[in-house]
This record gives sequence, structure tokens and C-alpha cells, in this order.
Amino acid sequence: MSEHDERFRRRAAWPASSLLAVAVAVAGMVVGVPAHAQAVEPATVTIRVLRAADGAADNPDEPPEPRPVPGAAVRTLDRTPAEGGLTDATGVVVLRLAPGSRVLLVSRSGFVADTVRLALRPGGDTTVVSRLQPAGAALETVIVAATRSARRVEDEPLRIEVIGAEEVEEKLLMSPGDVAMLLNETSGLRVQTTSPSLGAANVRVQGLPGRYTLLLTDGLPLGGVQAGALSLMQIPPLDLARVEVLKGAATALYGPSALGGVINFVTRRPTPDAAGDLLLNATSQGGADAVGFASGPLRGAWGYTILGGVHRQRLTDVDADGWGDLPGFDRVVARPRLTWDPGDGRSALLTAGFTGEQRDGGTLDGAVAPDGGAFAEALRTRRADVAASAQAIVGRRAIVAARGVAVEQAHEHRFGAVRERDRHRTLFGEATITLPAERLALVGGVAIQQDRYRARDVAGFDYTFTAPGLFVQADVRPLPWLSIAGTGRVDEHSVYGTLVSPRVSALVRLPHAAALHGWTARLSLAGGATAPGPLTDETEAAGLARLTPFVRATPERVRAATFDLAGLLTTPVGDVELVLTAFASRVTDALQVRPDPATSSDADGGRLTLVTAAAPVRTGGAEFSARYAAEPWHVTASWAWLRSTEPDPSTGVRRDVPLTPRQAGGLVVMWESHETARIGVELYHVGRQALEDN
Repeated sequence: MSEHDERFRRRAAWPASSLLAVAVAVAGMVVGVPAHAQAVEPATVTIRVLRAADGAADNPDEPPEPRPVPGAAVRTLDRTPAEGGLTDATGVVVLRLAPGSRVLLVSRSGFVADTVRLALRPGGDTTVVSRLQPAGAALETVIVAATRSARRVEDEPLRIEVIGAEEVEEKLLMSPGDVAMLLNETSGLRVQTTSPSLGAANVRVQGLPGRYTLLLTDGLPLGGVQAGALSLMQIPPLDLARVEVLKGAATALYGPSALGGVINFVTRRPTPDAAGDLLLNATSQGGADAVGFASGPLRGAWGYTILGGVHRQRLTDVDADGWGDLPGFDRVVARPRLTWDPGDGRSALLTAGFTGEQRDGGTLDGAVAPDGGAFAEALRTRRADVAASAQAIVGRRAIVAARGVAVEQAHEHRFGAVRERDRHRTLFGEATITLPAERLALVGGVAIQQDRYRARDVAGFDYTFTAPGLFVQADVRPLPWLSIAGTGRVDEHSVYGTLVSPRVSALVRLPHAAALHGWTARLSLAGGATAPGPLTDETEAAGLARLTPFVRATPERVRAATFDLAGLLTTPVGDVELVLTAFASRVTDALQVRPDPATSSDADGGRLTLVTAAAPVRTGGAEFSARYAAEPWHVTASWAWLRSTEPDPSTGVRRDVPLTPRQAGGLVVMWESHETARIGVELYHVGRQALEDN
């Protein structure tokens, strides 16, 4: 690191904690309402629902006049219980709604539903027009948060995969201790084991390394901006409402940590009445889980949720060869949340969490590894976090929001007789302003994140990365059948300098009169850069004591493109929802691990070194998924083909990226009687893959 970089690091290190404090202060100012505040006057909203033009008219100079849609249901999506009404013969309905940021769903049988986002002032009078596209059937309504626009998933120009509540519940019953199974059975995602002795794993999005994937909870990096290899194994799914998966480079939205994609875990909101769930689980291989979730209202506009869990697995040698096939662990997880929502456009969230785990693996007592010696591996983890977010309406329709996160985690890792202790700290803060509108919505903001790592027992790997950033997002709807979203972000990294991340996406609704009526096509192009560090999948598994210290001055950069086609296919037995996706990415200056040629492997136990790839890492592939639902049957099928190549770090010859199967598929057939029984069969196939250094 140069002297200039070191000075910049010291200068830039302070704003992260300051912005976190500002975010918490904003939350306090927003929620600080006098006890004697008067009731808020509702706003009047007039919604006119029209049928979109039916295609070209006989006379192009006189396009057809949109017709009103009577009997359309208009209801709120951001309040429980929902408010709404039906349009009259002229396609009009008038609602009296609480002021604030509101999201309305407009739907009618035979049309694709529409969403309308409004910022309502107390006593205001607003008129909006919603145009519905005819379609064979409407898809499930889900409002996504991963792209900041809070729109229905079908209206997003950027493709978002949503794992719904039913799938979360299904996998919860199979694996209540973590979300690895939930993600691994999602097309395009691959949960890859990184440390067989400890059971550590991370998630690869469309073949890219797990360190490129950013994990969020309610849009907040509660596990840090670079999740460790055990993060997936320490997230119980009991409090999840859904999971949003954004595939491909997302650094334009979330900064340098999201080079490969974003997985956003959306948690359940407080219920109007006190409620709770308790799940007890035991396995034949010595596993046990006790997980509880409670939620309910508090005084005034406050509500709460609490998640707590105790998990245990006995170190188990399944094939009796002396090596633990199932690592042993004892883990405790706790996460309380407080929410505040008075219904006038202001809201706040406060949360804290703690995870403590002791994990053991390797050879069992009295057994030896293939080299003739015993090898026991253990990892002790302590992680704590605190986070706050708040939003309010300013002026006529501007929505301002602030959020901040602080995460501290400590590890003690033992590789046989070698002990490595470290401490990892993440500070994150962000402030945004949103200007919602039907044709043009704008989001602008500033953010800062700091990633600080200190190794106590191994010298040469400490770092502090500080990256303040500025971003702008525009969502444009120039035509009823066309939506365009563009995002630009600039981060000033304390070590790697200026990182620029652009992204543009387009959504086209195909004419309903064509053969593919009601189908949508999406195209997304993105670029970005990330700051490489010594913590990779390989070095976390092998330990830093075996790694040669490195100096790196070049960020890893990616260019990516995604195209997908989605819609309903009418068959004699009902409608089938289809999604076809093609993707490609190119990573330059990628970080690789290879045996250190300057040392003797026999004398040093196999030392490693980090190098820059001699040529780009290229990834491309296609995904197919189909879903059929006709009570009581639910059928889901998926198939993915992936080709990822890189230069061999030792020889430079291009090879398949290790641990990346070319093909993977799944089939789920389920019969379900609501509140009575559920019977299903799951079949999954993973193709052959190259091992890493055998």
C-alpha cells in the first residue's frame, strides 16, 4: 500500500461510524412523536382503471381509445388489514387512505395486475390512472425490495427470483437450522462446500465464486459486507417471509461487495395479535434443533418480533473410516426486532443479533487421517450486530430514508496444532431520497462501508477498506409495454481508488395479440468492480498460516449480461408458468490461489499464494424453469447448464473452474390439502464437476 493510500485510509476510516450514528439519530428523530399528537387527516385517492390499447388500430393516426375496466379490485399492499374497493362502470374508485408512502395493487381476472406507488399528504387529493394489460392469467403478487423501487416482481425491469413463503416453510421442516437447502434447490444457485471437515459452505450465483455474493437481511448486511463461509449455516429460516435473489453483477445497487449477485432475506413483520411458532427437530444422525419465533403489537404503533434458536449436531462418522462426515457443532442464535409504523409515511426498524457457535471436525478420537496422523479442526465463532433504519415523507412527495449497521465477529480457528484468531468488523451507512412517479421514479443516495480485518496470530494480512459511494437510479416507463431502469454508482475505495458500476435493464411486455400474449422479455447489462482481499473460499478452508502475504493494487472487474423470457403457456390441463434465461459474464484480474513455487510443499505443509489470473474468467449458461399449479397439485421443474472456464493458476492453460458442475436439474411434485396434509417427491441431479487440486 502506498503512502498516499495509507493517508487516505486513515482519513476515510471515521465517516462509517459517524454515518451509522446519523442513521440511528434519524430513526430517533423520525419516531420522536409527542404523546399528545392529533389524529392525522386521511388523503383522498381517485383511481381510474383503463384497459391498455389492444394493439394497432385500422387507422394508425387514430389509436383506439382505452376502455374503462369496471369491477377491478384496488387494494393496499403495505397495510394489514388491506384497504380498497372495486371500480364502478366508468372504471373509477375513490379511496380514503392514511397519508404516507402507499403501494396499491390493481387487479382483475383476465388482466395482468398493476402496482401504483404513491406518496400521500394529510388531507391531499390525488388522481392516478392505471392501465391493465390483458393476459391469460395473473401471476402471484409479490412486492420486491431488493431493487429499492418496491414494485411488483412482474413490473421490475431487473429479473428477481422470489422464493415464496410456501417454499420457505417446506424447507424449514427439512432443515430448520440453516438456509443452505433452501438456496441449493433454487435454479442458478449452488451451495458449495468449502471445508468438508467443518461443513462450511457458501453460495455461488451462476457459477461465480461465493465471495462475490452479498447476503442481506431486510436490505441490511447483518452478516457483514463479505460473508464468511459459515454464514449460510448460521441463518435459521423460521422468521423468513420470502427470499429475493438478484443474479448477476449488482455493484451498481449495493457497492463493491455484490459483484456476483444479491440474496435478500425478507423477514416476517409483526402480527396484529400476539402469535408464535415453536419448532423442535431431531435426526437419526445426532442432530437437534429448537427454534422459536414470536411477534405481536406493542404500545401505539410499535411492534416486535423475536427469533431464538439452539442447534446441535454430534460429530458423526457415517462410513466408519475415522473421519467425521457430519461435523459437530453447538450453536445459539438470538434476534429481537422493534418496528414502528404510525401509518403516516414514517417507519422505523431497530434490531440486534447474536450468534455463538463451537464447531468441530476432522478425525475422531483414536483415528488417523490418510497421512497416518490425527487431524482435528475446530472453529469458535462469536458475532454480534446492531442496525437501524427509518424513513419519512418530506415536502410534497419525496421519501427520505437512512439506515446503518455495525457488525463485530471474532473467530478462533484450529488446524491441528495451529491456532488462528481474528476479528472482523463491518460498518455500513446509507441515506437516500426517492421521488416516486408513474412515468419516472428517481432514487439518489450516498453510502459508506468499512471492512476491517485483524489477524491476531498471523502477520501480513490486516487491512481496512473504506469506500464512500454515490449512486443514482432512474426507473422510466415511456410506454405501457416498456420499462427501463438505469443505475450508476461511484465508490472511492481507500486502497483501490475509484470504482465505477453502471447497470441498465429493460422490460418489454409482448403484444397480447401475438402468439406469446402476456409474455415479458428482460435484458440487463452491468459492469462493476470489487476489492480483493486475502479471505477467499480456499484460504478460509486452509488457513492464513499457509498463505504467503500478498500486495494487490488491481480490483477485480466484471461485465455481465442477462436475457430472459417469461410467461404463461396454455395447455389442456391448465396454465404453466415458464422462465427461460441466458447469461454471460467476464471477470478480469480475478484473484486465484495456487501452490507457492518459492517454497517446498513438503517442508511447509503445502504453502499457498494469491495471484492475478493471467486471462479473464468466462462464465455462460442458460436456465429453464416451469411451474404448474392446479389444486391440489403443484409441480416445479428446473434445469441449468453452465460453462465456466479460467486459466490454470500454475500453467496458464484454460480449464473448467473447479467445483462448478455443467448441468443441474430438479423436479418437485406435490399434492397438498391446505391445513390437512402435504405429500411430495423431490428429485435433484448435479452433473460431474472438476475437483480442485484433486
